Amino acid sequence: MTDTKLNIDRAALEQLLNKRFFYAPSYGIYENVAGLFDLGPTGNALQQNLISLWRQHFVIEEDMLEVDCSIMTPAQVLKTSGHVDKFADWMCKDTKTGDILRADHLVEGVLEARLEGDALARKMAGMAISDNGAKKDDDKDKKNKKKKKAGPVVAAKLDDSVVAEYKNILAQIDNYDGAGLAELILEHAICNPETGNEVTSPVEFNLMFESSIGPTGQLKGYLRPETAQGQFVNFGRLLEFNNQKMPFASAMVGRSFRNEISPRSGLLRVREFTMAEIEHYVDPLKKQHPRFDEVAAISLPLLPGSVQLQGKTQPVIMTIGEAVEEKIVDNQTLGYFLGRIYLYLMAVGIKPELLRFRQHLQNEMAHYACDCWDAEIKTSYGWIECVGCADRSAYDLTVHSNFTGEKLCVRETLPEPLVYEKLVCEPNSRVFGPKLKKAAKPVQSHLLSLSESELVAVKEALEKDGKTTVRLSGSTADGEYEITGDMVSIEKKTITEHVREYTPNVIEPSFGMGRILYSLIEHSFSVRADDEQRAVLSFRAVVAPFKCLVLPLSSHPSFAKPLLDVARQLRSKGVPARVDDAASASIGRRYARNDELGTPFAITVDFQTADDRSVTLRERDTTKQIRGPIDEIVTIVKDLVSDSITWDSVLAKHSLVNTSSSD
Repeated sequence: MTDTKLNIDRAALEQLLNKRFFYAPSYGIYENVAGLFDLGPTGNALQQNLISLWRQHFVIEEDMLEVDCSIMTPAQVLKTSGHVDKFADWMCKDTKTGDILRADHLVEGVLEARLEGDALARKMAGMAISDNGAKKDDDKDKKNKKKKKAGPVVAAKLDDSVVAEYKNILAQIDNYDGAGLAELILEHAICNPETGNEVTSPVEFNLMFESSIGPTGQLKGYLRPETAQGQFVNFGRLLEFNNQKMPFASAMVGRSFRNEISPRSGLLRVREFTMAEIEHYVDPLKKQHPRFDEVAAISLPLLPGSVQLQGKTQPVIMTIGEAVEEKIVDNQTLGYFLGRIYLYLMAVGIKPELLRFRQHLQNEMAHYACDCWDAEIKTSYGWIECVGCADRSAYDLTVHSNFTGEKLCVRETLPEPLVYEKLVCEPNSRVFGPKLKKAAKPVQSHLLSLSESELVAVKEALEKDGKTTVRLSGSTADGEYEITGDMVSIEKKTITEHVREYTPNVIEPSFGMGRILYSLIEHSFSVRADDEQRAVLSFRAVVAPFKCLVLPLSSHPSFAKPLLDVARQLRSKGVPARVDDAASASIGRRYARNDELGTPFAITVDFQTADDRSVTLRERDTTKQIRGPIDEIVTIVKDLVSDSITWDSVLAKHSLVNTSSSD
């Protein structure tokens, strides 16, 4: 593995996930369709726990307004938002087989494979032939590398200058547009790694799933590519619900759909997925955050755009306060949410050394964003974007307001009147309406939305030629319209405002829950030091699918009643408990298979339980056990799960039980 990927035995992990039904391809008994997955009981419980903690961390603690909006979206909504025209990736095609490949992933995969081949060649050149241990490790590396999408890794040493060039390209791969990717494909002789065939020049492919609404098929729609648009169009209602107070945030958890060109990497690139999105509405002139001091001292690994453009990928460690002060992060509100995202990812169990925040380069910036940072998590597939935090400025509210005529803005009473001069366009209603007829209202709205500099250009054209042309797009009357001097008056006027009207800016943290889930699984995966066949998923108790295992030592009839009693007590205290009474398996084997589920605690009912109603409590990672009365042990588990106490504090108060026969 290269230093850009997490070095784990992915084959063993995938076998475990399949065996324990964390997730599986949808409709698997039929021919599989790539990019669609079903979560099993374990994977679903894990995702629900991640969402529950997300709600606590953001919605409840930040007093957000959670909504649930429609999946099916009328085409005009997404046309207005820009998604119909701009929500696309670059794809190319194998010239012989017709296989479709995503262009940036193709270039990235091939260059990474060549760099791995270079590293392998350099390693082999310095390796003693008699070193059997090194050869064994090398064979293991080759086994892992054969699973790469980029095809088999060939040991071939590259010139140092070529290595540097490849690394420079990979550092800014997201900054290349279609023409840039086409140039890279030609210059570096990049072919389909699975066939060796040449590929076509990249073309754009819109990622939205198109559908129709109603029986006639005439009303076009799309499955939503994000949850945000439903929140934006409800801004007026949300503001009213919030008693006109600013700033505030809405939030939503739901399914989104993207018709990925080449789904791959399990849950990391799929066509249907769960998103958790926040839209924080803020005054564009007041982007300070009242709770910024709570996160200002947090140090983050930041990878600014300026560093990436130098061909570097080493993050810069600095506090959020320093990043905002130096304008690396644009404003306090954006910085505040970067800090909150970091704290959430730490709370669920992501390893801090495998996390970085990368700034979007200009060419990869979404059409609606003026700045964006991704929380990227290191996995065996490389650095994966799991959370995006974008400053969407006033883009969405403005375009929806312009098209519909609905005011999506805030009115703020000023403490003192604001007096200023402004260029104002006033239509002459006697001429304007009769000349433009049905187009009068949209043309008037367009003229009133023009900036000062745009109005100056219109005024100068009218004074010079007596007429000008305005072009409407994205409205109910798209086209070109002639405006003459007798139709409008454009003059400087003194404006006195007692009420300030503005369109809020939006800071949007957007979470891909499936990607966080998979990254967490990789970060939690390990094998026992004394037995590589025994895998463990060391989930934190707060997100573990099952909090406590309850099991009998054997199938003895006397164990049945206390077993059910323990399980009922745990569940009554809100602790999800899983009973494993398959006594045909040894106690050690039952511990082991629940370690694979990530269950942090296990309570065992044995022969002593019948005598004194005591049970043993085992902790997953240390495998250490204590003994105590049922009521006390249940209370300890409840406190452990809620993070009220730690396992170390429990061990300090209780004697260990001999576990040599079971673990």
